[in-house]
Amino acid sequence: MIKKYKNKGYFITFEGGEGTGKSTQAKFLYDYLITKNIAAILTREPGGCEEAEEIRNLIINGSVDKWDGITEALMHNAARREHIRRIIKPALLNNKFVICDRFTDSTMAYQGIGQSVDTKFLNNIVKTVTENIEPNLTFIFDMDIKNSLLRANKTDVNRYEKFDNNFHEKIRNYFLNVAQNNNRYVIINADKSIENIKKEIIKIITKVII
Repeated sequence: MIKKYKNKGYFITFEGGEGTGKSTQAKFLYDYLITKNIAAILTREPGGCEEAEEIRNLIINGSVDKWDGITEALMHNAARREHIRRIIKPALLNNKFVICDRFTDSTMAYQGIGQSVDTKFLNNIVKTVTENIEPNLTFIFDMDIKNSLLRANKTDVNRYEKFDNNFHEKIRNYFLNVAQNNNRYVIINADKSIENIKKEIIKIITKVII
């Protein structure tokens, strides 16, 4: 059962592979909450604040082999630490909805599974960096990787979109597996139309805020 909003802040994350449309839907959800006069912020990872955005630029630009997996995981969590303490935690303490495009699930998928960084190592870092802050609800956008990468390559290509199909298949499988038997996750069929996905998400959120 999805946890309902109880005036103590509510943390929603959007996860999935490249080109699945999660960023578009995160913005739609933010706009919807604002029209309902619900205090909300829209943010992203890596990034979300000036300090973290500087680290983001280092991470997502350049060649595929620019960073070692451990180095990359540390950089993501350095950005996340600033994001948590400057943006996410204050907003939650102020009883706001926080909508975040990617969070710790992406680290476990991309660095843990995709780049073979030890899961225990990542879990220990994430636990410290986030101060045990976890999402209340996570939407996982899923679609065939060939189609999603075709979508992604229509815009400016970031570093992760340059990884091979095997890497992206691992990411997709991780997200699908982690969603099994865990009520925090809702899998979204990203092949549906933008409007139908928007309606599906609003239907779920309506149950949260009523």
